Amino acid sequence: MPSTSQSIVVPAPVAEVWARVSNFHDFSWAPNVITGVEQVGDRAGTEVGARRILNQAFHETLIEIDADQHLLRYSIDDGPSPVSADDVSNYIGQVKLSPASGGIGTLVEWTSSWESNSDDAVEFCHGIYVALLEALAKSFQS
Repeated sequence: MPSTSQSIVVPAPVAEVWARVSNFHDFSWAPNVITGVEQVGDRAGTEVGARRILNQAFHETLIEIDADQHLLRYSIDDGPSPVSADDVSNYIGQVKLSPASGGIGTLVEWTSSWESNSDDAVEFCHGIYVALLEALAKSFQS
């Protein structure tokens, strides 16, 4: 099962970082990575079952959100190759926040795994998540 994992320490408390990332429909903190978010359906971005289309290409569904654990999980239901429904199945992404070692800032861990006969999506997804994590950290440096 291919997977990718990346992390970054964001210079802000967990509660502030959670407030920024916990709305499934809001990527205002990453305008150079996510250029468009289309809400699909009427579920709020903090409700399980919320759906979105990112950059007119990635169809995703929020499958778990836990404010106490600062965790959200989502599926990629379809997207461009190499994460299209023809290329992968059971794609699950997860964002988990926890206090950083030493008590300064927030450790943000973004992981994903899926089923596929190819590892092509590993590098593709890793690059996107690294860019998103860098944008998130930068959004707190003003």
